[in-house]
Amino acid sequence: MSEILVIGHRNPDTDAICSAIGYAEFKRRTGTPEAVAARCGDTNDRINFVLETFGVPAPMFVADVSPKVSDVMQRKILSVRPDSTAAEALRLMDEKNVRILPVMDDERKCRGLLSLFKLSKFLFPAVNRAQNSRELLSSLAGLAQTLDGKLELGFDAEREDELILIIGAMREDSFAKRLEKIPPEKLCVVVGDRCDIQNFAIKSGVRVLIVTGGGPVEPKALEAAREKKVSVIVSPHDTTTTASLCRAAVSVRHVLNEEFLCFREHAPLAAVREEATASGYQIFPVLDSEGATVGILSKTDFLKTVTRKLILVDHNELSQAVQGADEVEIIEIIDHHRIGALTTQQPILFRNEPVGSTSTIVADCFFRNNVELPRAIAGLLLAGVVSDTLNLTSPTTTPRDAEILKKLEVLANVNAREFTEKLFASGSLLTLKPAPQAITTDCKEYREDGKTFSVAQIEETGFDQFWKRKDELLAALEVYRAKRAYYFSSLLITDVTTQSSLLLVVGDENFVKRIDHPRLEPNIYEMRDVVSRKKQLLPYLTHCLRKTERGVKG
Repeated sequence: MSEILVIGHRNPDTDAICSAIGYAEFKRRTGTPEAVAARCGDTNDRINFVLETFGVPAPMFVADVSPKVSDVMQRKILSVRPDSTAAEALRLMDEKNVRILPVMDDERKCRGLLSLFKLSKFLFPAVNRAQNSRELLSSLAGLAQTLDGKLELGFDAEREDELILIIGAMREDSFAKRLEKIPPEKLCVVVGDRCDIQNFAIKSGVRVLIVTGGGPVEPKALEAAREKKVSVIVSPHDTTTTASLCRAAVSVRHVLNEEFLCFREHAPLAAVREEATASGYQIFPVLDSEGATVGILSKTDFLKTVTRKLILVDHNELSQAVQGADEVEIIEIIDHHRIGALTTQQPILFRNEPVGSTSTIVADCFFRNNVELPRAIAGLLLAGVVSDTLNLTSPTTTPRDAEILKKLEVLANVNAREFTEKLFASGSLLTLKPAPQAITTDCKEYREDGKTFSVAQIEETGFDQFWKRKDELLAALEVYRAKRAYYFSSLLITDVTTQSSLLLVVGDENFVKRIDHPRLEPNIYEMRDVVSRKKQLLPYLTHCLRKTERGVKG
């Protein structure tokens, strides 16, 4: 498959979602039709407000981009039904040049695998089991179909019988002696135009008489067969060919391998590769969540190249990227954060600018390249800019953000100030979400000097809701830190009206001691004029981390 996912970081904020949609639109309009906006985390109330305002659907959700079984499996399934004959299966195998077929029922559930090897052993028994070649297991309808013959008379034609094959190529007296040894209801007699043998078989009441050569059966013989309830099939083939084909009338459910190995369609390819290659099976049915077969995986499919590619927006660190990003090709990065530790296999387009919003960079791509910017996309990019810069009041704001925002206001026909007020009033995480969800909605993981930690941010209008829930927020933050074994976890609660914040920090005691802002309560600090996680909080926290590592007292 071929696709390019334009995707933001885990726990995406408004800027990540809006810039992903915007940049995917830009790529499609500039010659990359396979670019698709995606997200690897849930939207929140503010993001939903933005999307609904401008009538744009949320990007598709992608939890993991690592190669999956579904990426390389064969979606066109060659199969047979359990009641198909072995002859049908062999014909399909020959036409399509395959050696194994899945056997699937009406609900597309795989009942087993049918291999050419096992079919060959059944149709052509070993010398010490040659007697088995006379045994048939089939319905009369199946026999007629396998022979491309005509069922002239059929009694219980759909009933499956265990029959013994006899070829009537002998004198009548010799034939009679053979028939004495086998119950007539179990006999399948194959004979050419020898009327004496035909009549004797009918008189004996055999289960079925197969007349070869395609010639007509005497009306008197048919009438006698009807009276004796002897079924009659006319085969177009000669006697030898007819006899060899009869055994292939068996339904495949009797000769399939009921033991097989199957995989789920969304299973990581790397996780099943070893099990598949170590097994003795050649193909593996691929199932959906309901157990229906949606594809076939063969061992050679593991050699296929998965052509999924990524364009990362609003981040450039694998620790923040969608799961599996390290297993696929990253072809572009559009970001406004610090440059983290990320390596690529080849040179890529990396646009990293010191502006307040990734949406600013995306909008500039449209303007700089004279690409038409639709009103809805302009509205989304405006939302991304005002969200990340707090409508140009954040210390991360640059003149470039202000310049771009003016253009977006005109194209979207939206007043940025009025929209910002509606945006931040559209949803309070501390009012609407349980504490574990509130602290992770906009949370990023970082790694510095060998230490891994998390920094989350919640933007509110006032601190009233925070003080009501501070204890449960601290408890949830500690659980989150412990579960991931972070050195510390922090949460910045920002009041967008007063442009100040409160900082919650839990983790290593030596590190927490380095926080030198006014402590209001244990693990809660006042951070006046601090509103930016990227430009103000993160540099401060990494500074405290280095002081802790050096053992310097703050």
